[in-house]
Amino acid sequence: MKKGMINQILHKTSTVLLLVALTCGNAWAQEQANTNQSEDASTSKEEGNRNVMLNAASANGPREIQIGLPSADVNVLENGMLVTYATNPHTVNTLWRADASLSHVGLLKISETAITTGNIGYAVNSFTQLGEKGFHGTLNYKSNHFGLQEFSLNVNGGIAKDWYYSGSIYQDFDPGTFKIKSTPFQDRTQIYKFALTKRYNDNRGEFTAIYHYSNSHPVYNYATQSAPFIYVGDGSVREFGDFALGTTSYLPMDNEMIYRDMRTGEVKQTNLYDAAQNIGSMATLMNTYTWDNGLSWKAVMKYDHSTGSCVYQTPMSLDQNEAKINYLFEAADGSMQPYTGDYVQSRMSCLNRGFINSFMFTSELSKKNANNTWRLGVNEWFYDIDYTSSTTMYDQSVPMDGSYPVRLYNADYATYTDRTYAGNGYYYDFNKNASEYYKGYENKVALYFTHDWDITSKLNLYYGARVEYQALRGENAAVKNAAGEYVGRFANYYLGATAPDGVTKITPNSIDHDWFNYALTAAATYKLTKQFGLTGDFTYITQHPKIENFAPATLPNVGQISVPLGRAGIYYNNSWLSLTSLFSHISKTNNNSTLNLQHKTAGGQTEIMAAPLNFDIQTLGWTTDVVTHPFKGFDLHFLFTYQQPTYKKYETSVTFSDGYVGQINATGNIVAEIPQIIIEIDPSYMITDDLKIWTSFRYFSKTYANINDAYYFNGRWETFGGVNWQVNDKLALGCTVVNFLNQTGAKGSIAGAELIEKEEASQYAGHVMAGSYIRPFTVEFSASLKF
Repeated sequence: MKKGMINQILHKTSTVLLLVALTCGNAWAQEQANTNQSEDASTSKEEGNRNVMLNAASANGPREIQIGLPSADVNVLENGMLVTYATNPHTVNTLWRADASLSHVGLLKISETAITTGNIGYAVNSFTQLGEKGFHGTLNYKSNHFGLQEFSLNVNGGIAKDWYYSGSIYQDFDPGTFKIKSTPFQDRTQIYKFALTKRYNDNRGEFTAIYHYSNSHPVYNYATQSAPFIYVGDGSVREFGDFALGTTSYLPMDNEMIYRDMRTGEVKQTNLYDAAQNIGSMATLMNTYTWDNGLSWKAVMKYDHSTGSCVYQTPMSLDQNEAKINYLFEAADGSMQPYTGDYVQSRMSCLNRGFINSFMFTSELSKKNANNTWRLGVNEWFYDIDYTSSTTMYDQSVPMDGSYPVRLYNADYATYTDRTYAGNGYYYDFNKNASEYYKGYENKVALYFTHDWDITSKLNLYYGARVEYQALRGENAAVKNAAGEYVGRFANYYLGATAPDGVTKITPNSIDHDWFNYALTAAATYKLTKQFGLTGDFTYITQHPKIENFAPATLPNVGQISVPLGRAGIYYNNSWLSLTSLFSHISKTNNNSTLNLQHKTAGGQTEIMAAPLNFDIQTLGWTTDVVTHPFKGFDLHFLFTYQQPTYKKYETSVTFSDGYVGQINATGNIVAEIPQIIIEIDPSYMITDDLKIWTSFRYFSKTYANINDAYYFNGRWETFGGVNWQVNDKLALGCTVVNFLNQTGAKGSIAGAELIEKEEASQYAGHVMAGSYIRPFTVEFSASLKF
């Protein structure tokens, strides 16, 4: 699947006794917004009972909340603005953390996200800590037994009458859960914020200016992306020799990468740490004001000038060492020795980088009356980017003893015809597979409104709409030949190159589109009794491709994308129980994607070709959410979700050089990597007024690991647990155990498995494969000091 890729961070789980020894003091990780999900469902913009930051896929990023569709961008807002317009190439974690600089972190409902951003799914909602009267300080510290050092500091206060300041520093030194030799850290991130606020007219209004600077090297994007394991054949995996999933490095020690620049055609050298650098500078202006009649106005404007970078080391073929390639490797003494290992892993390095300038503006009027609240808003979002993804192939060893892999050198590279090497025997097929290019801008102007209305004491109605104009201008590298066929990518592809036909010149193709999008939402709650009632909501959103969808070698389907979501059910509340149960339906049309399909030729060499496709998805589901307080000090949150996401119109094919036609028809299959059953169990108990013990269990049922549903991974439990101690009104201590059941295993998709059919799957039982894995057992310590 394309670049393995950014996307999927799904999870599973298996049950056992509660093990809680220690836990995290990070307030965001434990935050339980226990709002009444029935009576407050319409008035609250946020979803309750979700641990927003409790994440088994990442040590520092927000979790992905499943809605039955393949993962897309994780929407994160700060002060009502998207933190980053597009997560490729500027990912959320490189410029936003749930740290001391924030006064609030929550989870926006799907309907609120749709109306205010035009996107589908839940969104993390956060607000900057602004200055307050007096002097206030918060210092947060986190560490783990692998050596993580994370510091977060905010100080704020007054500097003159009605003038306030707030300054924040975030520093992350994360070596990861295994040592890599190429860089000292798997995450090195620095974030600085400074805010100046003027409150005026007897605190009816305030004006704030914020500067935000970030510098981040997210090495974990490529360091933790894959590992070898033995696929048993029954949904389970077995570790490959002494290679321990999650605690053994699968990266060569060498930090070097050679690539061909997509813009100029030059062969260049970089190191992976520098290639992963993200730098962002943002300036934000905010103003709020409330008039005597209760009318409120807020306006937020943000300018972002940044360099976004993502590096991926996508595993491609993992084959036995039988391709008759004269592989050598550099021994410890510097000599070149024959490679006699049993397996060879091919990797595609994707060096994604974009130079970004974006401007975002939102203005909103709202008023709360006796029985209703209305809101009228406008967005102006401008996103300008110059982006390329240069790709490089290389081979590495697959050591069974847990030692560091080594890059493999083809001693006969000058005469080897199945690959195109460029100057040495390590790197080959520059830009052949998933290289990308686009340059231009996307502009969105939108008008939206919502109305929350208590029609009677029993009936509440919430509804809203958004209309959006989207303009897209620029260029990409989707080039056609004289016959009107896309030439696709080829070895040494770049702007100005000549295609293999000897005629077609690779020149930019212009992009020019204007579209109208809209979103509609409505929710109703009817109280049959004081405690029991009916609830339902419907959201319908239309979209069109973003500029990033024009990155591949073919143009995307530019038809309208439609996403209807409907839910209906019941709720029940009393003094110790809050229950909501809903049936749901969601679908999405015109999903654009690109698959990297792999085929082993007669000579034993694996060939990789990109296949574009467009498909639909449909999901039926049932969700029951329970919050209960059966006795003093004890709280329990339980969430059960059943969903059946299936592919519609999922067909594509590609012809390989030996004439083999690789075909996929996944129509009707369960969507890869999405579980059909999700269970969350979150018990907590206040031992004393200052000491809390808690756990979180999440079960993710069987997930399919390829498009054809041939491979699958069994269900698993994700587990968290710990204790929080509020020592006094200034100091809080804690420690969290992540994966306290110490489960190991694979997740996501299996590299190179797209063309394998169900009938063929049994042939691969016991084979060595590569894929993603769950986060290993981790003990995290934390402290928070207020002064």
